[in-house]
Amino acid sequence: MAIVRLSGNHVARIGEQMLGRLPPAREARFRVFRDRAGRRLDEGLALYFPGPNSFTGEPVLELHGHGGPLLVSMLVNAARELGARLAEPGEFSKRAFLNGRVDLAQAEAIADLIAAGSEQAARAALRSLAGEFSERVNELVEALIEARLHVEAAIDFPDEDIDFLADAALEARLDGCRRRFAELAEAASQGRVLKDGYRAVLVGPPNVGKSSLMNRLSGEDTAIVTEVAGTTRDILRETLNLDGLLVELIDTAGLRDDPGRVEEEGIRRARRALKDADVCLWVQDASAAGPPPALDDALPPAAKLIVVKNKIDLCGETAAVDPGPAPTVGVSAATGEGIDVLREQLKETAGLGDLGEGAFTARARHVDAIERARGHFDAGLDALNKNRAGELLAEELREAQNALSEITGEFTSDDLLGRIFSEFCIGK
Repeated sequence: MAIVRLSGNHVARIGEQMLGRLPPAREARFRVFRDRAGRRLDEGLALYFPGPNSFTGEPVLELHGHGGPLLVSMLVNAARELGARLAEPGEFSKRAFLNGRVDLAQAEAIADLIAAGSEQAARAALRSLAGEFSERVNELVEALIEARLHVEAAIDFPDEDIDFLADAALEARLDGCRRRFAELAEAASQGRVLKDGYRAVLVGPPNVGKSSLMNRLSGEDTAIVTEVAGTTRDILRETLNLDGLLVELIDTAGLRDDPGRVEEEGIRRARRALKDADVCLWVQDASAAGPPPALDDALPPAAKLIVVKNKIDLCGETAAVDPGPAPTVGVSAATGEGIDVLREQLKETAGLGDLGEGAFTARARHVDAIERARGHFDAGLDALNKNRAGELLAEELREAQNALSEITGEFTSDDLLGRIFSEFCIGK
């Protein structure tokens, strides 16, 4: 079966010409589908949704035919002959947004639901589509507006004896905003990982078992394993599903000071892969002493580090996690000991150890908007605490509000809308 969907103000006219008569609103009825000349093309169910009570907010007609590329093409061409045109990528969702049926975060959740790579990601996208993410954003926007009203009232009455900027009520409002920012930023970061997955890069000296570890984690013999140092000379990738967390696992060439010419290119690519890493798995021999080398220059600021001590079966160490800023996990790629512990540590490092039923999907642009809004909020607090500058605080609160409003589309440029909906598939 295939569905041809039409939306717009001329749907009723086109539908009457293709079907003879429209079905009753929101009732599926059997109809014969015909072209402009009255020739029979197909038959099936027709559904009509008058605006504004439709997905797009406009009149919508769905033709449920037998399917097949040729039949679909004939139906589409018949509709075009009667005045319709092909939809642009994401145009149905874009029209739903422009007509106020969904906000921008909900519209994006439609694409996220379709592209979900795990059941957990699909459930999270459904929660975003239902408006849970938008509700959290709007609650913070309202809190910022209340704080702005208080500050601007203090600015409007400067001759009063009471210092409204030192009022406990304002301090409580600002503390509430600070707490909401922290909670929303953490939830959005988790949502971004659910949508986009988590990039874990294996790095370390040659011949410490990085390739063996990748094979053990993925359950596939993706990487060639030999006793010769420098076997891995290119980037190898595998995707893992850790209880709903999609992890792109990247094996890289061993890092050493005097490589051969081909291996040197592999090391250069390894360092480039680190620039996009969410987490670096530094793999070293369990018998090696000392911490891993400083990787700050190679890792992005938000990336995490996990130290993996491999070959614990050869030195009698355990698979326990040694917590810290860079947690250490003992494993044996040869026997599989500690692999489950490492998997759990990966989930914990990603912030997805226990998501429960409250997770929602988020995109990189959402995380960026929240961080920009948080930066304006912090700048406003700094101006208030150092200089009692209420005017600067009010302006920074306004900028924070605008940044957050980009998420739901209340404050969004047409250029951004074009980029967002161009990523959607045709017919959504």
